[in-house]
Amino acid sequence: AYSLTVDADWQPPDIDAAVTAGLADAGFERDPAAPVLLTGVNAAHARGARCGPVEAYATVGLSNPAALPMTPPGGDLPDGDLLGGTVNLLVGTTASLADGALANLVAVAAEAKAATLLDLADVPGTTSDAVVVASDAAGESVEYSGSATRVGAAARACVREAVRAGFEARYAD
Repeated sequence: AYSLTVDADWQPPDIDAAVTAGLADAGFERDPAAPVLLTGVNAAHARGARCGPVEAYATVGLSNPAALPMTPPGGDLPDGDLLGGTVNLLVGTTASLADGALANLVAVAAEAKAATLLDLADVPGTTSDAVVVASDAAGESVEYSGSATRVGAAARACVREAVRAGFEARYAD
């Protein structure tokens, strides 16, 4: 996976070409199979954490804070404009997760991100947050990744620490 810093007003006519060019400018040849996380946060503010079989990295930009509306039901649909401000997470484990465990790890990471940001900034995230998870096919086979498991608990701890550190790096004052 890649994390690419873009300008706050970034709205290229061809996103794919702009991403490929941005990665090339940073010295990377784009792997078309790898996800690319876009962020307005300078890479110097990215933070990571490791616990047991898990590592997590976060960039935290809250210029576009949002919470799910509880009332009234529904709401207005976005007009399609890109808005700045996002929290990006990359979570990986040395375990080989079953498909269901890999999908569940997204939920564990998103919950930990939301809980941490609620504590730090009174919002669970932004309207453009992203989570990418990965596991090592050669690692120990693991069927579950809920918060009560070794992988889930480690992911929760790593995300909490990476988000907290990323928030403090960006919003120290």
